[in-house]
Amino acid sequence: MTLNEQISYLTKGTIDVIPLEELKAKLGRASETGRKLRVKAGFDPTAPDLHVGHTVLIRKMRHFQQLGHDVIFLIGSFTAMIGDPTGRNSTRPPLTREQIEANAETYKTQIFKLLDPEKTIIEFNGSWMNAFTPEDFIRLTAKATIAQMLERDDFARRYSSGVPISVHELLYPLVQGYDSVALRANVELGGTDQKFNLLMAREIQRSYGVEPQAIMTTPLLEGLDGVNKMSKSLNNYIGITESPEDIYGKAMSISDELMWRYYELLTDLTLDEISKLKNDAETGKRHPRDVKSELAKKIVADFHSQAEADRAESEFIRRFREHQAPSDIDSRSIKAPAGKIKLVDLLLQTDLAPSKAEARRLISQGGVKLNGEKIADVVYEIDTGIVDKAQIQVGKLRFLKIIFE
Repeated sequence: MTLNEQISYLTKGTIDVIPLEELKAKLGRASETGRKLRVKAGFDPTAPDLHVGHTVLIRKMRHFQQLGHDVIFLIGSFTAMIGDPTGRNSTRPPLTREQIEANAETYKTQIFKLLDPEKTIIEFNGSWMNAFTPEDFIRLTAKATIAQMLERDDFARRYSSGVPISVHELLYPLVQGYDSVALRANVELGGTDQKFNLLMAREIQRSYGVEPQAIMTTPLLEGLDGVNKMSKSLNNYIGITESPEDIYGKAMSISDELMWRYYELLTDLTLDEISKLKNDAETGKRHPRDVKSELAKKIVADFHSQAEADRAESEFIRRFREHQAPSDIDSRSIKAPAGKIKLVDLLLQTDLAPSKAEARRLISQGGVKLNGEKIADVVYEIDTGIVDKAQIQVGKLRFLKIIFE
């Protein structure tokens, strides 16, 4: 690629590139000298699994990797004990070292669904931060002022509202900045909410006599609701370790408008290619549902395989367009009393409902089918003397074959 083509490829889907001219210069020097850029992105292991919102950054790392540069996946084993204050209205509860280590192990396997394991550098910032002496911390904290910290929107809001800010939270951007010193980072990637921390890292590098990194920010991906940031706590996420069927189904549930955002941030298609797809959908040349299916399959293929993506599509068509049962329904054998068993009790016994009250609600609202027939009678009973098996469907997604013993 020419330099301009590299810039176009790398900046697709980004919000800020600061400074753009510095990034161009770094890329130009790398091309001339053959010396790879060191591109850093940090992730605090605060939860065991990643969702596709996290992969917006990971995909950008892959773009640098594809251009031959060194990408550093930094696991914040030290910063996770501080807790990133970004966007927080209160102090984060600290994680134990055991939680951090367990979560970090899962990250190390999940990122290689997108990154080349042979070309990815994994670092833990505890490697150097745990070796810091009190004098080292004093020197680091001298690199910034309280006034600079209060320029952060979240700190400023909390301070003006009288919400406590713990002293250790002020260390977070300083430690993140020192990470860039320790790693000799030329470029750092982060979400738009990390802009303050990324800019602070440039200042920390300067104060330690290191050439400042260029920074690139990516947008925060909206969740399935199309409103809030993708988050497990809001249950609006697509987990990268979920089954192909669940990933495909969740992707198909997003709005047609949000689809284009996902195409831009979760695929490697160029903006021109995405624009053509959008035009085809808007002019009726292609059905938006089919374009969305292509997106869903691309996401599944990233984290499983193309064959699994094709299978997930076929299963989705069976269940939601042709209203057929899944091809691989789980089965369970249960000991049934002689005579009859109440459907309410069966739902509870097979964990298809968490309580009898919920089982009654599901039945009364038409959410339960027995052998393909909707049951609306909350006192309905199954005669186990007549039938030895039954297929139960709860809602659109849950199916179970019951074998009565």
